Amino acid sequence: MKKTTLLAEAKTPDGRQVGLYEHDGRYSIRIDGQELMSTRQHASEEKMAELACQAVRAHKRPEVLIGGLGFGFTLGAALANLGPDATVTVAELLPAVIEWNQNPAYGLAADVLADPRVRLVEADVTKVLSQSRGRFDAIMLDVDNGPAAMSTESNEHLYDETGLYRIQGALKKDGLVVFWSAAADPRFAKRLAKVGFRVETERARA
Repeated sequence: MKKTTLLAEAKTPDGRQVGLYEHDGRYSIRIDGQELMSTRQHASEEKMAELACQAVRAHKRPEVLIGGLGFGFTLGAALANLGPDATVTVAELLPAVIEWNQNPAYGLAADVLADPRVRLVEADVTKVLSQSRGRFDAIMLDVDNGPAAMSTESNEHLYDETGLYRIQGALKKDGLVVFWSAAADPRFAKRLAKVGFRVETERARA
């Protein structure tokens, strides 16, 4: 039986332990020992990017924002569904996650991060949203575990009413936002509708 190997560790801003693990050629990131993401399952992240980017692909020089780098699957799918004139900004809070993805020894997202359309920002996506009035055609938020924050408690503020108005403000007039969530969240859908979004829920296989 092949063992699981801890490759690297870091801490979240609120002091939780985050680790990069490898098992049988596959990688995972765990928060305090609980798996947050894995290279074994990524179809839902790719589906999120397809939904967002196919809707804005025909826009002139579309700009899209991805909140959360993960293992780069959302980014890779976004690039595949956008033309050469697009700009993709990726906001990642944890420097360690950026470092792990850029390390060619792990074979994670180094190639997609090198795409000239990509702008990688080491920052809380909330900060990027606050500084981007009416900028983005599409926003993809693959932050934490969805509206129920798991890795960083401050992520909850991204999904409250103030956070949703902030997202609205960063979108162009005909823009859209796609949220990744581990499960259906009817209360969050109602909150989205309350602040003025037209809400659609899409199910995706893991």
